Amino acid sequence: MEPIVYIYQDHLQDFWNSGQSQCFGAAFEWKGEQVYHVYIKYPQVAPTGYSMPCLFRVVDTDDYEKAEDVALSVYASMPEEAKRVPVVIVCIHVEDTNVSSRAFIVDDGRIIEAVVKYVPRKSELYTRSKGLLEVGALEAKKVLIVGLGSGGAPIAVELAKAGVGHFILMDFDRIELHNIARHICGVNELGRLKVNAVKDAILLKNPYAQVETYDIDMNKHLDILEKCVAESDLTIAATDEYASRYNINARLVKLGKVGLFGRAVTRAEGGDILRVRPGGPCYACLTGNPIYHQNDEITDVRRARELGVIPAYVSDEDAHAMVQVGLSTDIAPINNMMVKLALNELSRGIECGISSLIEELTYDYYIWANRRDFQFANWAPFNRNPNRHLTILRWYGVKLKKDSECLECR
Repeated sequence: MEPIVYIYQDHLQDFWNSGQSQCFGAAFEWKGEQVYHVYIKYPQVAPTGYSMPCLFRVVDTDDYEKAEDVALSVYASMPEEAKRVPVVIVCIHVEDTNVSSRAFIVDDGRIIEAVVKYVPRKSELYTRSKGLLEVGALEAKKVLIVGLGSGGAPIAVELAKAGVGHFILMDFDRIELHNIARHICGVNELGRLKVNAVKDAILLKNPYAQVETYDIDMNKHLDILEKCVAESDLTIAATDEYASRYNINARLVKLGKVGLFGRAVTRAEGGDILRVRPGGPCYACLTGNPIYHQNDEITDVRRARELGVIPAYVSDEDAHAMVQVGLSTDIAPINNMMVKLALNELSRGIECGISSLIEELTYDYYIWANRRDFQFANWAPFNRNPNRHLTILRWYGVKLKKDSECLECR
């Protein structure tokens, strides 16, 4: 198997611009696959794999042609402690602004040349999205996402993959064991702040994205919330309790901004999405006065106790039995629709391949049913619907009217 070395083009350019003839970096290997990612400067996201030394050397034309000898000579001059693991040596040659690289893996004196591949600059990351999405325009858009659980986190990553260039992430919680079954993060990120973990997930898809993070309870920092809503082209509310949604809604109404409210309900039997736009119905028009609603999706015992859903006198064992859960596959359709609606809003006024959806997704409110349970128990089966009744596994759109007695938007 021929080894592969990935070099980051922006790192290489920065090294060349520095005028240095040699510098040390680090390489990280996927064991057993002979794939090495090499870095001259520490990346924004912690590298994955087993670490080893890496050395970059600028060479002239003659030395580039006999780069293997150069690599062995460099290896021989390195300290013995550095040779306890394999070493990656990259020889760089520049001619008329064209940069060429040859990479070698040296292990205990044995040397093998690797195939060099480059991680591209920003302009090349989303070439396959061009035509369907106006990538350059989305790069300038800023999205605020409040709540980074099983809803907000995958939505953030999908928008990053679509080319959105600016994010504001807001969540005070950490990755806990009960999150893992439904979250994009794994056990290796237990204990991390969700804002930092999701920021890394965004940067792994778009390393050129600008990501601001606020590990705060937004209900206690409404001034920061208002500032972030004002700065953003779109606000996505993916929180698991109503106080935050009403607070977000109030700022959207006050500032005349666009927002999406998405959620799963009881045991993720279904879910709904509300789009709030200036002049249209707001979140309070749909739900009424700010009161507690019993069908909130609660998946965390600690959070349920804070919200008063589980009284203090209930034991932890009984509390765990009371916590509502849902499968990530049940939440995925809601996240997918949220992303489509988000891209619609961000692409308004831009001619692109998804423009037709703007003409079709004109509803204010959308309902999805995963299973014929609880509130969807009387809906028709997906495969038997002779009278065109409401069925599970379909989206339904609703045109809402503004509530003339709404306490928020009046």
